[in-house]
Amino acid sequence: IGPRACLLGLLALLVAGQCSYSPEPDQQLTLPPGWVSLGRADPEEELSLTFALKQQNVDRLSELVQAVSDPDSPRYVGGLHRFPPTSTLRQRPEPQVPGTTGLHLGVTPSVIRKRYNLTAQDVGSGATNNSQACAQFLEQYFHASDLAEFMRLFGGNFVHQAAVARVVGPQGRGRAGLEASLDVEYLMSAGANISTWVYSSPGRHESQEPFLQWLLLLSNESALPQVHTVSYGDDEDSLSGAYIQRVNVEFMKAAARGLTLLFASGDSGAGCWSVSGRHQFRPSFPASSPYVTTVGGTSFQNPFRITSEVVDYISGGGFSNVFPRPSYQEEAVASYLNSSPHLPPSSYFNASGRAYPDVAALSDGYWVVSNHVPIPWVSGTSASTPVFGGLLSLINEHRILRGHPPLGFLNPRLYKQRGAGLFDVTRGCHESCLNEEVEGQGFCSGPGWDPVTGWGTPNFPALLKTLIDP
Repeated sequence: IGPRACLLGLLALLVAGQCSYSPEPDQQLTLPPGWVSLGRADPEEELSLTFALKQQNVDRLSELVQAVSDPDSPRYVGGLHRFPPTSTLRQRPEPQVPGTTGLHLGVTPSVIRKRYNLTAQDVGSGATNNSQACAQFLEQYFHASDLAEFMRLFGGNFVHQAAVARVVGPQGRGRAGLEASLDVEYLMSAGANISTWVYSSPGRHESQEPFLQWLLLLSNESALPQVHTVSYGDDEDSLSGAYIQRVNVEFMKAAARGLTLLFASGDSGAGCWSVSGRHQFRPSFPASSPYVTTVGGTSFQNPFRITSEVVDYISGGGFSNVFPRPSYQEEAVASYLNSSPHLPPSSYFNASGRAYPDVAALSDGYWVVSNHVPIPWVSGTSASTPVFGGLLSLINEHRILRGHPPLGFLNPRLYKQRGAGLFDVTRGCHESCLNEEVEGQGFCSGPGWDPVTGWGTPNFPALLKTLIDP
């Protein structure tokens, strides 16, 4: 009997209520750290049951991702795309000189555009099939009326769209979620005038975001946006190893297809938890996947001026306890570990793990419209992620107009170019364990790549120049 028939037979028995599972008296069920058993589920409670077949040829898939994403590879195309013929690139004026450009009372789209040197011409043309998307989970939903009001208040100085082109999945009713509002509003204002989709995935997996449900939806679509931003994440240790690895295979598939997936690095700095009575830093997933681009957070050096940036102390970052360090970041991470004067004790982190974030953007003090109310001082890498994603969508626009494929999986190219086109953030540290040994300090930023702000924040004209051609 084959595995598929086996699964179908088991499913039929479960549905019919003819089989169940009870551990033997001497068999102990192990709970993840921090979890508490609340007893058996109610017999009337509905449970979602998912069967997954083991993925085959994962090593070959990994080789394919490397081949199509590494600029030095003869097979490099940024992904397995179908892209339009050559067109004419629009000209943009010379950028302003970076530096202090004025006062502000909170981060708005105009502040983002000034800091990262976007002009009024840096918007989508509407003449390509370029598109972008964000995902919403945990019953967070945006409201179309909030988006329209946000653009009315803050979108007056650049061409933009004020409505989402497509919602994939159920769009719940009731109050809008602040997270969902933030994601849509800043993806659509950074990636201005570019068609935007929202993927909505209700329900839970292991009481957390159903990432696999969302990824399988992407895998089953033949045409979908080129850039996806996600502002959600969980502690690595709170998810089963099998689930993390299965989700990671879907990230590999997305990278092989030429999709750019960006994830927030989290808002707990290096994190902290106790393992066998010892404190350790606590990495976040999917931020720690080697097949996504992870975005950290920064603040203005002067909170009320558009100035250079420093570390936002909440910016998530560190080293995975699950995934080994990928080859594309070997040199950058080794350089940081060998040269940083402020490394935490080695027992706090896995120095050989995948290091993150890869890049960063402003994450402090945003204005958001939610439930018809303008809300100030919203902060988190949930803000920096859609901003960076929107700017990559603008770069994709230029690439498509030149007849090039979209950027695809960005990390191999990003590390090979050693932060070209980015403002290097070299001041500040993020938070961690509040104990005598580290006194609340995690990693600190420094020249080049670091596990707080990655390679730095976008200087759009320089980043465009760096990434516009294959």
